[in-house]
Amino acid sequence: MRLFSQSDIGLRRNSNQDYCMTGYFPDGAAYAIVCDGMGGANGGSTASRVATETISETITGGYRTEMDRGEIEALMKLAIDYANNAVYEMATHIAGLEGMGTTVVLVIAKDDRLHVVHAGDSRAYLCTNDSIRQITTDHSIVQELVEAGQITREEARIHPNRNLITRALGTEPVLRTDYNIVEFKDDAKVILCTDGMSNYITDDSLLDFIRNNNCSELTDKLIEKAKELGGSDNITVAVISASDGE
Repeated sequence: MRLFSQSDIGLRRNSNQDYCMTGYFPDGAAYAIVCDGMGGANGGSTASRVATETISETITGGYRTEMDRGEIEALMKLAIDYANNAVYEMATHIAGLEGMGTTVVLVIAKDDRLHVVHAGDSRAYLCTNDSIRQITTDHSIVQELVEAGQITREEARIHPNRNLITRALGTEPVLRTDYNIVEFKDDAKVILCTDGMSNYITDDSLLDFIRNNNCSELTDKLIEKAKELGGSDNITVAVISASDGE
């Protein structure tokens, strides 16, 4: 497996409230975490950093080579619970951090399987050279409108309420997350991103980038394109490739 990640402030923000970490486990399995903070410049950046660091520490400390599917799912959810508690306690007790929170998408790639846990509207896409599939479902107001048939996915991308999310880490004592597991082998790649990318780059465009760029170029190219199209938000992209090749 190969890992790449990058975060950019974008063109219109004064600070970067996104945070991202990637890494390998001793057996060669890999993980990636992407968070998009909210709650003002200080609160948002604090929430995303604390969440990401807490999740990384928990999964790297608790991971074992022989873990089965259920144990991996439990570890991922435990890590997010710890992160939720850490951010919520800070938001509750530290002046200036009231109301802060963050989206989260966490993936672990192990033994030809991709485990995904998320809350909010940061996304994970499963991609090959022939197909693309969003494997997370946005927890947002506009996604609820899409599911109700009131707007299309295309309309959702430009809807004035597209940034209103219905779940966020750190805003409540208990966080509901979604878990998913999919096959991950051969030429598959998983792309994690914040809405600073997904608000600008369509599924078809993302597939074109996958086909026409090496993994090592993808993060730069996707961020460059999001900025070219407006860059109104922070932009974070992480890539895990199932293959060791380009």
